[in-house]
Amino acid sequence: MDWDGAYRNEDAPAWNIGEPQPEYAALIDQDGVVQGEVLDAGCGYAELALALAARGHTVHGIDLTPTAIAAATTAAAERGLRTATFEQADISAFTGHDGRFGTIFDSGLLHALPAELRDGYLQSAYRAAAPGAAFYILAFGTGAFPDHDGPGPTQFTADELRQIVSKHWQVDSIRPAQLQAGAGAEQMRLPGHLVVARKA
Repeated sequence: MDWDGAYRNEDAPAWNIGEPQPEYAALIDQDGVVQGEVLDAGCGYAELALALAARGHTVHGIDLTPTAIAAATTAAAERGLRTATFEQADISAFTGHDGRFGTIFDSGLLHALPAELRDGYLQSAYRAAAPGAAFYILAFGTGAFPDHDGPGPTQFTADELRQIVSKHWQVDSIRPAQLQAGAGAEQMRLPGHLVVARKA
């Protein structure tokens, strides 16, 4: 997948909906959910990070694509959000933030990673997490793309997610969730899971 090409395209990628995923929009308004500094893993255009910064949180977004990072940085400056910072890096092997983040959000990243990069990503996120940090993962579930052939996002069962994430994290819960793709008349809600995990 040419991720940077997807962001340079004239049409916004389907996962860029112009706002945080609805599951996270509801979650971040709940007391006690966001603790300490926040990592937006695979932030893209960073609407989640920007929404968190607008609520007074200090948040750092990491993404592989320089085009997305440049757009997120510009958006933060235009909105006067000084507590949002962004970094272009390989999310499956990033370093330099050991023990920093009290809350980590994955807004559709894990299901986009090739299987061979997932473990490195989960290890890197664990290393960057503070003790007791919460890790939220929003990922597609089986049946999200019933007619899809060829490469595309992974569609997980809850058991598969538990097995993958629990190699490094303590999984507190996995519940059904929906992911939004597209916006306006093109909007779709697709089945998925919300994983809540912790750094022991």
